[in-house]
Amino acid sequence: MSYTSRTQDGVADGDRGHRAPLRSLAQIAREAARLRGDLPFIAVDAVLVASVYLGLVVLRFNGSVPNVWWSHFRPFLVAAICIHLVANRVAGLYGPLWRHAGIREAQRLFSAGILTVIAVPLVAMLPPLRLPLSVTLVGPAVATGLIGLSRFQTRLFSLRRRRISNEALTTGLRVVILGAGNAGASLAREMLANPKSGLVPVAFLDDDQRTHGRSLLGVRVLGSIESLPAVVAPWRLNYALLAVRGAQPELVQRAMVAAEEGGIPLQTIPTVDQLVTGKVGLRDVRDLQIDDLLGRHQVETDSRAIHKVIAGCCVMVTGGGGSIGSEIARQVHAGGASRVVLVDHDETHLHDAALDIPGAVQVLADVRDADQMRRVFAIYRPEMVFHAAAHKHVPILEVYPEEALRTNVIGTANVLAAADACGTKRLIVISTDKAVRAVSSMGASKRMAERLLVAHATPGRQWCAVRFGNVLASRGSVVPTFERQIRQGGPVTVTDADMTRYFMSIAEAVELVLQSAVLAEGGEVFMLDMGEPVRILDLAKRMIHLSGRQEGRDIEIQIVGRRPGEKLQEELHHPEEGLGDTDHPSIRRVVPAPERLDALLEEVGELEAAARLGDAADLRAALIAAANEGLASTAPGDPFEADRRELVLDLSMSDSSAAPNRPADAIELRRGSDDGRSIAGGSNAPTTSSEVNAGGR
Repeated sequence: MSYTSRTQDGVADGDRGHRAPLRSLAQIAREAARLRGDLPFIAVDAVLVASVYLGLVVLRFNGSVPNVWWSHFRPFLVAAICIHLVANRVAGLYGPLWRHAGIREAQRLFSAGILTVIAVPLVAMLPPLRLPLSVTLVGPAVATGLIGLSRFQTRLFSLRRRRISNEALTTGLRVVILGAGNAGASLAREMLANPKSGLVPVAFLDDDQRTHGRSLLGVRVLGSIESLPAVVAPWRLNYALLAVRGAQPELVQRAMVAAEEGGIPLQTIPTVDQLVTGKVGLRDVRDLQIDDLLGRHQVETDSRAIHKVIAGCCVMVTGGGGSIGSEIARQVHAGGASRVVLVDHDETHLHDAALDIPGAVQVLADVRDADQMRRVFAIYRPEMVFHAAAHKHVPILEVYPEEALRTNVIGTANVLAAADACGTKRLIVISTDKAVRAVSSMGASKRMAERLLVAHATPGRQWCAVRFGNVLASRGSVVPTFERQIRQGGPVTVTDADMTRYFMSIAEAVELVLQSAVLAEGGEVFMLDMGEPVRILDLAKRMIHLSGRQEGRDIEIQIVGRRPGEKLQEELHHPEEGLGDTDHPSIRRVVPAPERLDALLEEVGELEAAARLGDAADLRAALIAAANEGLASTAPGDPFEADRRELVLDLSMSDSSAAPNRPADAIELRRGSDDGRSIAGGSNAPTTSSEVNAGGR
């Protein structure tokens, strides 16, 4: 055994002995290969240094150099060349690819210059090498400058050649970049470096007057953004690109108007939070979106606190197949939830939402079925619940108030009771601004959901409701409806020229909902800061402009009149509700009145009894009255009462022709159904132009 070990050790030692020279040889070979690549630069540097010092000596003595100085010059020149080459090597001037040279390489060149400016005069103080001081002081600086010029000439002249060749391309799009800042410079640089992109930067426009008349990367800054229409023809512009990170809506609007007047298309770059790398490039350029014009700014949330609350929890999302529910599910999954349980009664939406969430549990169930909810909660025992399941379309629910009651009120009661039974610690009910001074079945039903949440709140668990307005791009909301009408060539239908609504993006709303879950102490109703309300008529005009069409010329806008249940303006809180701040500037705390659960459940039971009678008018009135109990339901002179009463009279007639918005077979189904199941179509309800501004999420 010992002999074997010694033999093995000897072999190992021999291997190490042989490998060391091999590694040295490999390193020498690599150095030699790199040296071969640097030899042209070394030769050029040596010639430049010799030429500089020779020229300076000749100039110093006006062309007649005494022999004594020539005898000193020859050894000095050898020493100076060696000093410059060594300084260049130490500073790292041998090795870089100079056609991609930038600030770092310029810094290396400066370092080499400093070294030679110090070393050359010191060496020249030696008697055999002594030369006039003017030669030894000026020579290092001039030689370093010429060395730098030899390095950067590839970079300098190649940029010029690229610019000229790009401008000569007859097939390239001539681009004006709006914004002469870092983002604009980055895009112009990429266009110049990539002729195959087919984009030629020919001009900048910027509102900073200090940049006017100057050039950036060889491209002139012609003036302000408002001057775009005037420069389109002289500069033969084909395309405008807004390159301002975090551009304010006013700037986007001005750029869009200028591009329209100039007759050229306009694109923009993403906001900083939308960029994956934080750097902007041509691949990031996109069309304008309605979000760019609505004045919504990205909110900041406490991601650590949110992660701390979500991480490791089983999270259930009712209505998980909807726009809000599916986004909540995606964000809680990203936040580290141990399990995400999606509950929805629509199997198609449920399946689609689960595709984006690895490992998501799909539960096909209806919140209106109390026994089913108890079983689902008992199986999964969620520690956190987001209740987003709801009917949302105002005009449809005005015709079918019993569906609003069964899904939005009774369904919420079922979820709260099931969560109570299994000890859910955190629960968030998604509410709406239409719950404030409710005048519609939808708004009233969501107000009842808020009241139920408050009644169920007990110390030790963080249950709350979150109230906000419309979200962009959700199914059935105004934006996709307008988009569809524009694609079809119009008309775009608006119910009232003065109607306004609050808007925010789905992602922003969900981020604030998650932040509200962190802030909850129990029994609160949180209100999100929705910014300024947007006039729906202005929204329609902007979307028509975004599509590249002109209002009136290409697409007509029709004012079709308000329907029952619609408000002219929405409110985020009732004047009689207490309102307080939270630790987050975009979230306010509404202090609701205390609720008795037994009394509230008795009210819900009475509403159920009214629904079974089949009188939609009586049920609607009872639902609105219950929702606004103790609060003024509407402002003085409510303009909707006459319209609502007209609808009530129409629905009281059994003849289907008297109720054109409600088919006769649907009326009969409603009257004959007492089992609490969905019969109104729910999420499959049609989205027509009459639903514009319905405000659903």
